[in-house]
Amino acid sequence: MRTLAIISTQAFSIVNFRGSLIKQLIADNVRVFALASDYDETTRQGVISLGATPIDITMARAGINPAKDLISLWQLFVVISKLKPDVTLSYFIKPVIFGSIAAWLAGVPRRVVMIEGLGYSFTKNSAFRRRALRWLVSKLYRISLKVVDVAIFLNQDDVCEFLADRLVVPKKIINLGGIGVNLRYWTATQSVSDPITFMLAARLLREKGVIEYIEAARIVKKRFPSTRFLLLGSTDVNPSSLSHNQLETWVNESLIEWPGHVSVKPWLEQTSVYVLPSYREGLPRSTQEAMAMSRPIITTDVPGCRETVVDGLNGFLVPARDSVALAEAMIKFVQQPELIDRMGKESRLLAAKRYDEKKKNITLQEILGLNRSLE
Repeated sequence: MRTLAIISTQAFSIVNFRGSLIKQLIADNVRVFALASDYDETTRQGVISLGATPIDITMARAGINPAKDLISLWQLFVVISKLKPDVTLSYFIKPVIFGSIAAWLAGVPRRVVMIEGLGYSFTKNSAFRRRALRWLVSKLYRISLKVVDVAIFLNQDDVCEFLADRLVVPKKIINLGGIGVNLRYWTATQSVSDPITFMLAARLLREKGVIEYIEAARIVKKRFPSTRFLLLGSTDVNPSSLSHNQLETWVNESLIEWPGHVSVKPWLEQTSVYVLPSYREGLPRSTQEAMAMSRPIITTDVPGCRETVVDGLNGFLVPARDSVALAEAMIKFVQQPELIDRMGKESRLLAAKRYDEKKKNITLQEILGLNRSLE
């Protein structure tokens, strides 16, 4: 039996983002080990229900600590050596870097990584700390990507950046163009225009454009008090995370409704327009889900986000960090509510064409060398 080890720092993401791939691999008689550093009983049972085997590892999700990271690398090497997988698939920064090196040291025949987005360290910022972190992360990427067989990217901007910085050689790159969504689960639903409701679902980081979303909500609600603004997600260990107190302040001002970290689908059903004012993404899953449910999109003209919108067709692109431009795009939907249904239908068509999870999983199996034709 062929075996795959998936390496992540976030158990929830294995269930939520890799779940359908795991199910398909299990159905094709592939044994899957799911390595993560933050299992709880819910996520452990979630992985088991997929047919995979959860494996605990020690690896901090955020921050750089050379001593602890070297210990994590050694421990990961020991675990992988015992499991003896045929293939590893690592995603998120630390698993990509340390997972790749550990798999190489353990003699894993095929090592694949997925660069899902460049994240905090690659977001444009003049602060010395941010520039120093980017320099260090780039060095570590360059070392680790030398020992991988394939580096999967989700958008062309990230590909170009890694090539420009000579972090990876062209022959190892595959641009997947998004991991896709289940079009049978995220089905087209009736458009909502009374009241007109905007929604952002994300980790509550400044880089996700949450501040701009709040400022735009303030502008729009001043002119159109009946509009609703939903904010889904939880605070994070990331240094740019917003505080619980700040979020409660906005709720108390009646600017937003904040249910926290909840199931997205029921809230998307109440939503007129999905909004993601992020500074940079890989290729956002939340936007793909909203498109599949026939929701127009307002997002920023930045890597990862711009791939999801044909400006004027299924939504609008706005500059990053510009709350006024964001508010103006929102107001277009308030003043022309017929756009909601029309652009929403275009979103669904684009999602079906570009982001069908079934097709993406077939491609991923081929990249991993675990498709049925290779048995």
